[in-house]
Amino acid sequence: MKPDIHPEYVVATVHCSCGNTFTTRSTRSELRVEICSNCHPFYTGKQKLVDTGGRVERFQRRYAKQQAEQAAAVKEREASRKPAVSLPEQPAEATPARTDQD
Repeated sequence: MKPDIHPEYVVATVHCSCGNTFTTRSTRSELRVEICSNCHPFYTGKQKLVDTGGRVERFQRRYAKQQAEQAAAVKEREASRKPAVSLPEQPAEATPARTDQD
């Protein structure tokens, strides 16, 4: 290795947004992170949703809007179709005339 070209590798303190603090080694003396192993769903086993800036809700709104538009298009398409050729109406069966000869 060439001397004097590599940054100094020091003990670093890591601060997470959940309040957890731990030490490690880095080229910086202090790090601030959003998610650590104590609050990350993969490591905790919790299915906690990590949503940055409402992305999930925005996606769900767009998806619901798209589904509604597709349903409306299907209804409109069904309404605009001409009904299939209908069968001519069958005449009702003739009932025998009643005679008073009984």
